[in-house]
Amino acid sequence: MTSPISTEQHGHVLIIRSNNPPVNSLGHAVREGLVKGIEQAEADDGVQAVVIIGEGQTFFAGADISEFGTPKAFAPPMLPQVVDIIENCSKPVVAAIHGTALGGGLEVALACHYRVAVPSAKLGVPEVKLGLLPGAGGTQRLPRVAGVQKALEMTTSGTPISAREAYDVGLVDRIIEGDLLQHAVAYATECVDVRPLPKSSERQDKIEGTDPAVFDDFIKANARTFRGFEAPMKNLEAVRVATQKPYAEGVLEERRLFMELMSGTQARAQQYFFFAERKASKIDGIPEDVKPREIKRVGVIGAGTMGGGISMNFLSAGIPVTIVEMAQEALDRGTGVMLKNYQASAAKGKLTAEQVGQAMGLLKPTLNFDDLADCDLIIEAVFEQMEIKKEIFSRLDKIAKPGAILASNTSYLNIDEIATATSRPQDVLGLHFFSPANIMKLLEVVRGAKTAPDVLVTAMALAKKIRKVAVVAGVCYGFIGNRMLIPRQVEATKLLLEGATPAQIDKVHVDFGMPMGPFQMADLAGVDIGWHRDPGRIENIRDALCAVDRWGQKKGAGFYDYDDKRKPSPSPKVQEIIEEFRAREGVQAREISDQEIIERTLYTMVNEGAKILEEGMAQRPSDIDVVWVYGYGWPVYRGGPMHWADTEGLGKIVEGLKRQQERMPDFTFSQLLFDKAEKGEKFGR
Repeated sequence: MTSPISTEQHGHVLIIRSNNPPVNSLGHAVREGLVKGIEQAEADDGVQAVVIIGEGQTFFAGADISEFGTPKAFAPPMLPQVVDIIENCSKPVVAAIHGTALGGGLEVALACHYRVAVPSAKLGVPEVKLGLLPGAGGTQRLPRVAGVQKALEMTTSGTPISAREAYDVGLVDRIIEGDLLQHAVAYATECVDVRPLPKSSERQDKIEGTDPAVFDDFIKANARTFRGFEAPMKNLEAVRVATQKPYAEGVLEERRLFMELMSGTQARAQQYFFFAERKASKIDGIPEDVKPREIKRVGVIGAGTMGGGISMNFLSAGIPVTIVEMAQEALDRGTGVMLKNYQASAAKGKLTAEQVGQAMGLLKPTLNFDDLADCDLIIEAVFEQMEIKKEIFSRLDKIAKPGAILASNTSYLNIDEIATATSRPQDVLGLHFFSPANIMKLLEVVRGAKTAPDVLVTAMALAKKIRKVAVVAGVCYGFIGNRMLIPRQVEATKLLLEGATPAQIDKVHVDFGMPMGPFQMADLAGVDIGWHRDPGRIENIRDALCAVDRWGQKKGAGFYDYDDKRKPSPSPKVQEIIEEFRAREGVQAREISDQEIIERTLYTMVNEGAKILEEGMAQRPSDIDVVWVYGYGWPVYRGGPMHWADTEGLGKIVEGLKRQQERMPDFTFSQLLFDKAEKGEKFGR
C-alpha cells in the first residue's frame, strides 16, 4: 500500500507532504510516514531544513475518526511520540498551513519549530467538543506559544481562530500571501543557521508569572457555558498545569486528565453524537442515484416570526425569497424584523453591512399570492390550523409551477391530510423549522406517504445548504420532537396537582442539563399557545392561567411572576390556582421526590421515543437524539434521550416506569423498550 506521506527535496530543504484525503487525518500510516520523513532528514547531510505541508484541501485536520476504537488508533508511533520526534529534529522544521490545522493537526504544527500560514487558514483544538482534550502535548505547548488566555479560550470552546488572529498571538510566525510551498521553503532556508532551535515545549516567556486568578476569572466568566460539562474544566486544568510544572511533568498530567475523560460517559456520549449527526442525513429506502431538484427561488407564505426566520435562512445562503402576506402592515412589520435581526448580527461583527444589503436585496415582499408562481419551493408558515393550511395548499396547487415542492412548516399536523388538498401529493412534505428559525439548527423533514424520493433528497440537500441539521420524520402527531414532549408536559402538570411546584420540577430538568424546565419553557414560548381563547372555559391549569392573562414572559406573568428584567420568582397566585384544581379533583398533596420527577417526565419520553421507533416514525434511535439535542437543548454530554437510556440501562428505565405506572393510568409501555430491556439490549446496537 502506498504511504500517504511522500518526500522530495528542494535545494537543501526536505518537503514532507501528506496526501490522506479528504482531511489529511492523522491515521496510523500518516503518523508512521511523518516519523520516517524526519528520520530521512536527520540521516541526509544534504538536508538543512524541513517543511511539512498537506496536499489537497488542508493541512492536518485532526485524528482519523475511522480508526476510533480500533487497534490502529493505538498502534505506534502514537501522536505524542510523533510530535516529540518532530520537535527534537536537529534541523529546523516549518509547518506550512492551509485549510485547517485542527486537534492533532495543530499539535503537529506546535511541535514544528516555525509555523507559516495562508490568510484563509484556521487553527484550533476542537477535542473538547468530543468530550476530550488535546492529548499530544497540545495543552502544554499552546499556552507557551499563544499565551494562557488564548489557550484557555481555544481549548475550552474548541472554536478555531483565523490565521491573522494566530499571527497576532504568536501562534503563526508569518502570514504567506501567494504560493505557500514556495514561501515556506524560502522561510525554512532563512532559518537554517538559527540556533538554538525554538522548541515550543521549552518556552517560558508567555507562562512565567501567570496570576492564578486568571483561571478563576475565566471559570466565572464561562460558568454558564461550562455547566454540566466535564471536558472544558479538564482542559482548563491542563492549561493551569502548564503554568505550574515543567513540560515533561505537564504532559504526564495531560495524559492522566485525557484518560479520565476518555473513560467517562460524557466523551462516549459526545463522540456518539458526532457520528449520530452525520448519520441523520442518510435517507433509508432511497436509491443513491436519486438527483435533487433545482431550487433557484423559494416562496414563503407568512411574514410572522416563523416565516421571517425561515426566509432569513435562504437569504443568508444566497437564495432569493418571495415572501407573501395578506396585509401591508404585517408585511412591513415582518420584513422590518428581518432587517433588524440582520443589523443586530452586523453589530456583533458576524456580518458586514454589505452582506446585510445582499441578503435583504434577495427578498421580494408581496401581497400577491400569484407571485409564488416562479418559485421552486414554497413553504407555508401560517397559523397551526388544518382548515387554513388545506385552503392555502389548494390555492398553491393552482398557482405553483409543475415540479415545485410544496412544504408546510407545521409542528403537529398531518402532512398526508394537507397533501389531499392538492393534485400533487408527491410534491408535498413537511419542513418543521424550530423557533427562532434563523438560529435553531434543527429541521424535521416530514416524509408523507406519497412524498417523492427526489423531493426528500432535495429537502435534505437544501438543509445542508442553509446550514441546518435535518432529520427525516414520519407522519404522526408532533412528529419526533413534539410528540416526545407531550408525555413530559402531561406528567409535569399532573405532578403540580400531586404536590410538586413548578420550581422543583424545573430545577430537576436544569440540574439534569436541560437549558430550562417544562414550565420555564412554557412561559418563554407562551402559555397561550394552543389555547382555545375562551376565558369562561377552564379545563386545566393552563386554561386558568390564560383566563387571568398569565400568558408567560410576554405578559410578565405565567407559571412564574417576572420582574422588568424578566427574572422569574414563584407566584402565590399560581399556587392558589393549583390548590383550587387540587381541591376540585380531590387530590391530596404529598411530598414528590426528584427521582419520581425524572421517572415520570424523562423516562416517559424514552418510552415515547421507543414507540416512535416501533412505528417507523424515526429512521434510527440516533436521529431521535439529534432532534432532542438540536431542537430542545438536551445536554449533548448525555448524547440524547435514547443514548442516555442505553447508558442508564433499559432495565432501570422499565423498572422506574413500572414503579410509577399506577400514578399514570393512561400510560402504555412500548413493546420495543420492554423487549430490549428483557434481553439486556440497547437501542444503539
